[in-house]
Amino acid sequence: QVEVEESGGGSVQSGGSLRLSCAAAGISLRFATASWYRQVPEKQRELVAKITDAGVTTYSNSVEGRFTLTRDDFDSRMYLQMNSLEPEDTGVYYCKLEFARPDRIYWGQGTQVTVSS
Repeated sequence: QVEVEESGGGSVQSGGSLRLSCAAAGISLRFATASWYRQVPEKQRELVAKITDAGVTTYSNSVEGRFTLTRDDFDSRMYLQMNSLEPEDTGVYYCKLEFARPDRIYWGQGTQVTVSS
């Protein structure tokens, strides 16, 4: 059974930092395209950052230079270091894992991040 779990959310003031973690059990995150998404009420989830199985990372324009995505293949975890947080970063952050052959997608339950001004 595959389980994906996020942690590390919380409440911080503008300019602060948080580190989110995504843990995968029952499957190796190393072989996934692993992504962080953010969702606010009444809006669709938006892609924040992504790392491919080859280790290539990409970021949305809104977080480029402030967020850093890393992966720990040994522990099958992914991290999102978020610095210089802004109120616009507030939302529920979800971890998404995509595998090919066969195609499979797994989501975590999300972790809340709240940034106050």
